[in-house]
Amino acid sequence: MTTLRLVWRELRERPGQLATSFLAIGLGMTIIVAIKTVAHFSEKAVARQLDELGANVLILPKGVSVGDYYSSDVNSEEMPEEYVGRILNSSLQGVDNLSPKLTQSVEFGGSRVLLTGILPKNEFGNKAVWAEGDGIFARPTGCGTVKSPLAFLQPGQPDKTAVRRAVVEELQPNEVLVGAEVAAAHNLKAGSKLTLKGKSFVVRQVLPETGTVDDSRVFAHLHTVQKLFAKPGKLNGIEILGCCESIAQGTLISGLNKLLPDARVVTIKQIASTQLKTNTLMGKFSIIFLALIVVVGGAGIANYMQSNVQQRLREIGTLMALGMEPRSLLMVFLAKAVFLGVTGGLFGYVAGSALAVVLGPQIAQAPVLPLPVWLGWAVLLSTGIAVVASALPAFRAARLDPAVALREL
Repeated sequence: MTTLRLVWRELRERPGQLATSFLAIGLGMTIIVAIKTVAHFSEKAVARQLDELGANVLILPKGVSVGDYYSSDVNSEEMPEEYVGRILNSSLQGVDNLSPKLTQSVEFGGSRVLLTGILPKNEFGNKAVWAEGDGIFARPTGCGTVKSPLAFLQPGQPDKTAVRRAVVEELQPNEVLVGAEVAAAHNLKAGSKLTLKGKSFVVRQVLPETGTVDDSRVFAHLHTVQKLFAKPGKLNGIEILGCCESIAQGTLISGLNKLLPDARVVTIKQIASTQLKTNTLMGKFSIIFLALIVVVGGAGIANYMQSNVQQRLREIGTLMALGMEPRSLLMVFLAKAVFLGVTGGLFGYVAGSALAVVLGPQIAQAPVLPLPVWLGWAVLLSTGIAVVASALPAFRAARLDPAVALREL
Protein backbone atom coordinates (compact mmCIF):
# COMPACT_ATOMS: atom_id res chain seq x y z
CA MET A 1 0.00 0.00 0.00
CA THR A 2 1.43 3.37 -1.01
CA THR A 3 2.02 6.27 1.37
CA LEU A 4 -0.75 8.34 -0.22
CA ARG A 5 -3.27 5.51 0.11
CA LEU A 6 -2.36 5.08 3.77
CA VAL A 7 -2.83 8.79 4.38
CA TRP A 8 -6.16 8.85 2.55
CA ARG A 9 -7.52 5.87 4.52
CA GLU A 10 -6.44 7.46 7.78
CA LEU A 11 -8.17 10.73 6.89
CA ARG A 12 -11.41 8.94 5.99
CA GLU A 13 -11.49 6.70 9.07
CA ARG A 14 -10.81 9.41 11.67
CA PRO A 15 -12.47 12.59 10.39
CA GLY A 16 -13.46 13.97 13.81
CA GLN A 17 -9.96 14.66 15.10
CA LEU A 18 -8.91 15.84 11.67
CA ALA A 19 -11.73 18.42 11.56
CA THR A 20 -10.68 19.89 14.91
CA SER A 21 -7.08 20.38 13.77
CA PHE A 22 -8.22 21.69 10.41
CA LEU A 23 -10.43 24.32 12.05
CA ALA A 24 -7.64 25.37 14.42
CA ILE A 25 -5.23 26.11 11.59
CA GLY A 26 -7.88 27.28 9.10
CA LEU A 27 -9.57 29.80 11.38
CA GLY A 28 -6.22 31.14 12.50
CA MET A 29 -5.15 31.73 8.90
CA THR A 30 -8.54 33.31 8.21
CA ILE A 31 -7.87 35.99 10.82
CA ILE A 32 -4.30 36.59 9.62
CA VAL A 33 -5.33 36.96 5.96
CA ALA A 34 -8.27 39.21 6.87
CA ILE A 35 -6.09 41.53 9.01
CA LYS A 36 -3.29 41.73 6.45
CA THR A 37 -5.69 42.38 3.58
CA VAL A 38 -7.57 45.11 5.45
CA ALA A 39 -4.28 46.61 6.67
CA HIS A 40 -2.98 46.84 3.11
CA PHE A 41 -5.99 48.79 1.86
CA SER A 42 -6.19 50.80 5.09
CA GLU A 43 -2.62 51.99 4.60
CA LYS A 44 -3.37 52.93 1.01
CA ALA A 45 -6.51 54.81 2.07
CA VAL A 46 -4.69 56.72 4.82
CA ALA A 47 -1.83 57.52 2.46
CA ARG A 48 -4.31 58.84 -0.10
CA GLN A 49 -6.04 60.97 2.54
CA LEU A 50 -2.70 62.36 3.70
CA ASP A 51 -1.84 63.04 0.08
CA GLU A 52 -5.02 65.07 -0.37
CA LEU A 53 -4.40 67.02 2.82
CA GLY A 54 -1.20 68.34 1.30
CA ALA A 55 1.94 69.28 3.18
CA ASN A 56 2.81 67.75 6.54
CA VAL A 57 5.99 69.83 6.97
CA LEU A 58 6.12 73.61 6.71
CA ILE A 59 9.15 75.85 6.42
CA LEU A 60 8.21 79.34 7.57
CA PRO A 61 9.97 82.59 8.44
CA LYS A 62 11.33 82.47 11.97
CA GLY A 63 8.63 84.61 13.59
CA VAL A 64 5.59 83.07 11.86
CA SER A 65 3.40 80.46 13.56
CA VAL A 66 1.44 77.68 11.89
CA GLY A 67 -1.77 79.49 12.84
CA ASP A 68 -0.57 82.68 11.16
CA TYR A 69 0.28 80.77 8.01
CA TYR A 70 -3.00 78.88 7.72
CA SER A 71 -5.17 81.86 8.62
CA SER A 72 -4.51 83.46 5.24
CA ASP A 73 -0.95 82.57 4.22
CA VAL A 74 -0.26 86.31 4.22
CA ASN A 75 2.27 87.52 6.76
CA SER A 76 4.71 90.37 7.03
CA GLU A 77 7.78 88.17 7.37
CA GLU A 78 9.37 86.51 4.36
CA MET A 79 12.29 84.26 3.58
CA PRO A 80 14.62 83.84 0.58
CA GLU A 81 13.76 81.59 -2.36
CA GLU A 82 17.33 80.35 -2.10
CA TYR A 83 16.10 77.94 0.61
CA VAL A 84 14.50 75.86 -2.15
CA GLY A 85 17.89 75.36 -3.76
CA ARG A 86 19.41 74.24 -0.47
CA ILE A 87 16.76 71.56 -0.06
CA LEU A 88 16.91 70.40 -3.68
CA ASN A 89 20.68 69.97 -3.62
CA SER A 90 20.88 68.44 -0.16
CA SER A 91 21.21 64.77 0.74
CA LEU A 92 18.08 64.85 2.91
CA GLN A 93 16.01 61.67 2.95
CA GLY A 94 12.24 61.83 3.38
CA VAL A 95 11.27 64.74 1.11
CA ASP A 96 8.59 63.39 -1.23
CA ASN A 97 7.41 66.74 -2.61
CA LEU A 98 7.83 70.46 -2.02
CA SER A 99 6.08 73.66 -3.09
CA PRO A 100 7.51 77.16 -2.52
CA LYS A 101 4.82 79.84 -2.21
CA LEU A 102 4.33 83.57 -2.01
CA THR A 103 0.77 84.68 -1.19
CA GLN A 104 -0.51 88.25 -1.30
CA SER A 105 -3.98 89.77 -1.02
CA VAL A 106 -5.15 91.52 -4.19
CA GLU A 107 -8.24 93.48 -5.29
CA PHE A 108 -10.40 91.74 -7.87
CA GLY A 109 -14.00 92.40 -8.90
CA GLY A 110 -14.81 94.55 -5.89
CA SER A 111 -13.43 92.11 -3.32
CA ARG A 112 -10.08 90.82 -2.18
CA VAL A 113 -8.77 87.41 -3.15
CA LEU A 114 -5.59 85.53 -2.32
CA LEU A 115 -3.06 85.50 -5.14
CA THR A 116 -0.64 82.65 -4.54
CA GLY A 117 2.56 82.30 -6.50
CA ILE A 118 3.57 78.69 -7.14
CA LEU A 119 6.46 77.17 -9.02
CA PRO A 120 5.58 74.83 -11.92
CA LYS A 121 7.48 71.60 -12.29
CA ASN A 122 9.48 72.68 -15.35
CA GLU A 123 11.10 75.53 -13.38
CA PHE A 124 12.89 73.08 -11.09
CA GLY A 125 14.86 71.69 -14.01
CA ASN A 126 15.35 75.01 -15.81
CA LYS A 127 17.14 76.72 -12.95
CA ALA A 128 20.77 75.57 -13.16
CA VAL A 129 21.64 76.20 -9.53
CA TRP A 130 18.82 73.85 -8.49
CA ALA A 131 19.98 71.07 -10.81
CA GLU A 132 23.52 70.79 -9.44
CA GLY A 133 24.82 67.67 -7.74
CA ASP A 134 22.77 64.69 -6.62
CA GLY A 135 19.72 66.61 -5.46
CA ILE A 136 16.48 65.02 -4.32
CA PHE A 137 15.07 64.90 -7.86
CA ALA A 138 17.91 62.59 -8.91
CA ARG A 139 16.79 59.84 -6.53
CA PRO A 140 14.59 56.87 -7.43
CA THR A 141 10.91 56.93 -6.48
CA GLY A 142 9.63 55.76 -3.11
CA CYS A 143 9.27 56.92 0.48
CA GLY A 144 12.13 59.25 1.28
CA THR A 145 12.46 60.50 -2.28
CA VAL A 146 10.61 62.72 -4.69
CA LYS A 147 8.05 61.17 -6.98
CA SER A 148 9.15 61.57 -10.57
CA PRO A 149 9.82 64.38 -9.61
CA LEU A 150 6.52 66.01 -8.56
CA ALA A 151 2.88 65.01 -8.68
CA PHE A 152 1.45 67.61 -11.00
CA LEU A 153 -1.79 68.79 -12.51
CA GLN A 154 -2.36 67.88 -16.15
CA PRO A 155 -4.55 70.26 -18.18
CA GLY A 156 -8.02 68.81 -18.61
CA GLN A 157 -7.50 66.26 -15.84
CA PRO A 158 -8.50 67.88 -12.51
CA ASP A 159 -6.73 66.29 -9.56
CA LYS A 160 -7.63 67.29 -6.01
CA THR A 161 -4.24 66.12 -4.71
CA ALA A 162 -2.34 68.25 -7.20
CA VAL A 163 -4.54 71.24 -6.37
CA ARG A 164 -3.79 70.89 -2.67
CA ARG A 165 -0.08 70.85 -3.41
CA ALA A 166 -0.42 73.72 -5.86
CA VAL A 167 2.00 71.98 -8.20
CA VAL A 168 1.52 72.00 -11.96
CA GLU A 169 3.48 70.74 -14.91
CA GLU A 170 3.71 74.10 -16.65
CA LEU A 171 2.38 77.61 -16.03
CA GLN A 172 3.15 80.60 -18.24
CA PRO A 173 3.86 84.04 -16.68
CA ASN A 174 0.49 85.35 -17.93
CA GLU A 175 -1.59 82.33 -16.90
CA VAL A 176 -3.52 81.63 -13.71
CA LEU A 177 -5.34 78.71 -12.13
CA VAL A 178 -8.56 79.82 -10.47
CA GLY A 179 -10.13 78.22 -7.38
CA ALA A 180 -13.72 76.96 -7.62
CA GLU A 181 -15.22 79.70 -5.39
CA VAL A 182 -13.47 82.54 -7.21
CA ALA A 183 -14.53 81.13 -10.59
CA ALA A 184 -18.17 80.81 -9.49
CA ALA A 185 -18.27 84.30 -7.97
CA HIS A 186 -16.81 86.00 -11.05
CA ASN A 187 -18.14 83.69 -13.79
CA LEU A 188 -14.67 82.60 -14.89
CA LYS A 189 -13.80 79.61 -17.05
CA ALA A 190 -10.82 78.32 -19.01
CA GLY A 191 -9.77 81.00 -21.49
CA SER A 192 -11.34 83.88 -19.55
CA LYS A 193 -9.29 87.03 -19.10
CA LEU A 194 -8.82 88.97 -15.88
CA THR A 195 -6.67 91.76 -14.54
CA LEU A 196 -4.84 91.58 -11.23
CA LYS A 197 -2.79 94.51 -9.92
CA GLY A 198 -2.69 96.03 -13.41
CA LYS A 199 -1.49 92.88 -15.18
CA SER A 200 -3.64 90.88 -17.62
CA PHE A 201 -3.93 87.12 -17.14
CA VAL A 202 -5.60 84.24 -18.96
CA VAL A 203 -7.36 81.50 -16.98
CA ARG A 204 -5.57 78.27 -17.83
CA GLN A 205 -7.96 76.14 -15.81
CA VAL A 206 -10.66 76.33 -13.15
CA LEU A 207 -9.64 73.99 -10.36
CA PRO A 208 -12.03 71.41 -8.89
CA GLU A 209 -13.53 72.14 -5.50
CA THR A 210 -11.39 70.90 -2.61
CA GLY A 211 -13.32 72.21 0.40
CA THR A 212 -10.24 74.14 1.57
CA VAL A 213 -8.97 77.73 1.42
CA ASP A 214 -7.54 76.87 -2.00
CA ASP A 215 -11.04 77.24 -3.45
CA SER A 216 -10.80 81.00 -2.84
CA ARG A 217 -7.34 81.41 -4.34
CA VAL A 218 -5.95 82.43 -7.68
CA PHE A 219 -2.69 80.66 -8.49
CA ALA A 220 -0.08 82.33 -10.69
CA HIS A 221 3.58 81.77 -11.50
CA LEU A 222 5.72 82.42 -8.42
CA HIS A 223 8.10 84.75 -10.23
CA THR A 224 5.20 86.73 -11.71
CA VAL A 225 3.75 87.32 -8.23
CA GLN A 226 7.18 88.31 -6.94
CA LYS A 227 7.48 90.94 -9.69
CA LEU A 228 3.93 92.26 -9.18
CA PHE A 229 4.59 92.96 -5.51
CA ALA A 230 8.27 93.92 -5.88
CA LYS A 231 9.41 90.96 -3.82
CA PRO A 232 12.08 89.29 -5.97
CA GLY A 233 13.39 86.04 -4.51
CA LYS A 234 10.97 86.15 -1.56
CA LEU A 235 8.63 83.46 -0.17
CA ASN A 236 5.98 83.21 2.54
CA GLY A 237 6.71 79.55 3.04
CA ILE A 238 7.70 76.20 1.60
CA GLU A 239 5.27 73.31 1.93
CA ILE A 240 6.80 69.84 2.04
CA LEU A 241 5.14 66.48 1.77
CA GLY A 242 7.48 64.32 3.81
CA CYS A 243 7.74 60.58 4.37
CA CYS A 244 5.85 59.87 7.60
CA GLU A 245 8.50 57.49 8.95
CA SER A 246 11.25 60.06 8.44
CA ILE A 247 9.09 62.65 10.22
CA ALA A 248 8.28 60.35 13.14
CA GLN A 249 11.93 59.37 13.56
CA GLY A 250 12.92 63.03 13.57
CA THR A 251 15.55 62.66 10.85
CA LEU A 252 13.81 64.91 8.32
CA ILE A 253 13.00 67.70 10.78
CA SER A 254 16.46 67.73 12.34
CA GLY A 255 18.02 67.71 8.88
CA LEU A 256 15.91 70.66 7.74
CA ASN A 257 16.70 72.59 10.93
CA LYS A 258 20.43 72.14 10.32
CA LEU A 259 20.06 73.02 6.65
CA LEU A 260 17.92 76.13 7.32
CA PRO A 261 18.92 77.47 10.77
CA ASP A 262 17.27 80.86 10.16
CA ALA A 263 13.87 79.37 9.27
CA ARG A 264 11.11 77.80 11.34
CA VAL A 265 10.49 74.11 10.54
CA VAL A 266 7.22 72.68 11.82
CA THR A 267 5.46 69.37 11.28
CA ILE A 268 1.79 68.49 11.41
CA LYS A 269 2.43 65.61 13.82
CA GLN A 270 -1.17 64.50 14.01
CA ILE A 271 -1.28 63.96 10.26
CA ALA A 272 2.02 62.11 10.11
CA SER A 273 1.25 59.93 13.12
CA THR A 274 -2.16 58.81 11.80
CA GLN A 275 -0.63 56.59 9.17
CA LEU A 276 2.04 55.25 11.51
CA LYS A 277 -0.47 54.43 14.27
CA THR A 278 -2.75 52.63 11.82
CA ASN A 279 0.13 50.62 10.37
CA THR A 280 1.54 49.81 13.81
CA LEU A 281 -1.83 48.73 15.20
CA MET A 282 -2.51 46.41 12.28
CA GLY A 283 1.02 45.03 12.50
CA LYS A 284 0.67 44.30 16.23
CA PHE A 285 -2.66 42.55 15.70
CA SER A 286 -1.20 40.34 12.98
CA ILE A 287 1.77 39.40 15.20
CA ILE A 288 -0.54 38.58 18.12
CA PHE A 289 -2.77 36.37 16.00
CA LEU A 290 0.24 34.70 14.40
CA ALA A 291 1.51 33.84 17.88
CA LEU A 292 -1.93 32.46 18.77
CA ILE A 293 -1.96 30.33 15.63
CA VAL A 294 1.48 28.92 16.42
CA VAL A 295 0.52 28.14 20.02
CA VAL A 296 -3.11 27.04 19.67
CA GLY A 297 -3.02 25.62 16.15
CA GLY A 298 0.37 24.02 16.62
CA ALA A 299 -0.60 22.52 19.99
CA GLY A 300 -3.84 21.19 18.51
CA ILE A 301 -2.07 19.51 15.61
CA ALA A 302 0.67 18.12 17.87
CA ASN A 303 -1.96 16.71 20.23
CA TYR A 304 -3.87 15.23 17.28
CA MET A 305 -0.74 13.54 15.92
CA GLN A 306 0.33 12.27 19.33
CA SER A 307 -3.13 10.84 19.96
CA ASN A 308 -3.10 9.31 16.49
CA VAL A 309 0.19 7.56 17.20
CA GLN A 310 -1.16 6.13 20.47
CA GLN A 311 -4.34 4.89 18.80
CA ARG A 312 -2.42 3.25 15.97
CA LEU A 313 0.33 1.49 17.90
CA ARG A 314 -0.81 -1.95 16.72
CA GLU A 315 -1.03 -0.81 13.09
CA ILE A 316 2.39 0.83 13.34
CA GLY A 317 3.90 -2.30 14.87
CA THR A 318 2.30 -4.51 12.22
CA LEU A 319 3.52 -2.33 9.35
CA MET A 320 7.05 -2.23 10.71
CA ALA A 321 7.04 -5.98 11.37
CA LEU A 322 6.04 -6.49 7.73
CA GLY A 323 9.10 -4.53 6.63
CA MET A 324 7.94 -0.95 6.35
CA GLU A 325 10.93 1.36 6.77
CA PRO A 326 10.89 4.03 9.51
CA ARG A 327 11.42 6.65 6.81
CA SER A 328 8.26 5.57 4.98
CA LEU A 329 6.29 5.63 8.22
CA LEU A 330 7.61 9.10 8.97
CA MET A 331 6.46 10.25 5.53
CA VAL A 332 2.92 9.01 6.25
CA PHE A 333 2.57 11.30 9.25
CA LEU A 334 4.31 14.25 7.62
CA ALA A 335 2.18 13.88 4.48
CA LYS A 336 -0.89 14.12 6.67
CA ALA A 337 0.53 17.29 8.25
CA VAL A 338 1.17 18.77 4.79
CA PHE A 339 -2.43 17.97 3.81
CA LEU A 340 -3.69 19.72 6.93
CA GLY A 341 -1.48 22.74 6.29
CA VAL A 342 -2.34 23.13 2.60
CA THR A 343 -6.10 22.73 3.05
CA GLY A 344 -6.07 24.93 6.16
CA GLY A 345 -4.13 27.61 4.29
CA LEU A 346 -6.49 27.50 1.29
CA PHE A 347 -9.50 27.70 3.57
CA GLY A 348 -7.93 30.55 5.53
CA TYR A 349 -7.16 32.54 2.38
CA VAL A 350 -10.67 32.17 0.93
CA ALA A 351 -12.46 32.81 4.22
CA GLY A 352 -10.08 35.61 5.26
CA SER A 353 -10.37 37.37 1.91
CA ALA A 354 -14.17 37.12 2.04
CA LEU A 355 -14.19 38.49 5.60
CA ALA A 356 -11.92 41.36 4.57
CA VAL A 357 -14.06 42.24 1.55
CA VAL A 358 -17.25 42.29 3.66
CA LEU A 359 -16.01 44.00 6.83
CA GLY A 360 -12.87 45.74 5.57
CA PRO A 361 -14.52 48.84 4.07
CA GLN A 362 -15.88 49.78 7.50
CA ILE A 363 -12.34 49.77 8.90
CA ALA A 364 -10.28 50.96 5.95
CA GLN A 365 -12.89 53.46 4.73
CA ALA A 366 -12.14 52.20 1.22
CA PRO A 367 -13.03 49.22 -1.00
CA VAL A 368 -11.14 46.05 -0.08
CA LEU A 369 -10.26 43.34 -2.59
CA PRO A 370 -8.55 39.93 -2.19
CA LEU A 371 -4.76 40.00 -2.41
CA PRO A 372 -3.50 36.99 -4.43
CA VAL A 373 -0.05 37.28 -2.84
CA TRP A 374 -1.54 36.08 0.45
CA LEU A 375 -2.65 32.77 -1.07
CA GLY A 376 0.94 31.55 -1.24
CA TRP A 377 1.86 32.98 2.16
CA ALA A 378 -1.20 31.45 3.85
CA VAL A 379 -0.45 28.00 2.45
CA LEU A 380 3.27 28.19 3.28
CA LEU A 381 2.67 29.48 6.80
CA SER A 382 -0.03 26.98 7.72
CA THR A 383 1.93 24.09 6.18
CA GLY A 384 5.05 25.09 8.07
CA ILE A 385 3.17 25.22 11.38
CA ALA A 386 1.52 21.85 10.73
CA VAL A 387 4.78 20.12 9.77
CA VAL A 388 6.72 21.52 12.74
CA ALA A 389 3.92 20.61 15.16
CA SER A 390 3.77 17.06 13.74
CA ALA A 391 7.50 16.46 13.68
CA LEU A 392 7.95 15.14 17.24
CA PRO A 393 5.03 12.65 17.19
CA ALA A 394 6.04 11.54 13.68
CA PHE A 395 9.66 10.89 14.69
CA ARG A 396 8.46 9.07 17.81
CA ALA A 397 6.29 6.79 15.68
CA ALA A 398 9.15 6.11 13.25
CA ARG A 399 11.46 5.05 16.11
CA LEU A 400 9.03 2.64 17.74
CA ASP A 401 10.19 -0.95 18.25
CA PRO A 402 7.66 -3.24 16.48
CA ALA A 403 7.72 -5.72 19.38
CA VAL A 404 7.03 -2.99 21.92
CA ALA A 405 4.29 -1.49 19.75
CA LEU A 406 2.51 -4.86 19.40
CA ARG A 407 2.86 -5.59 23.12
CA GLU A 408 1.12 -2.30 24.03
CA LEU A 409 -2.33 -3.64 23.01
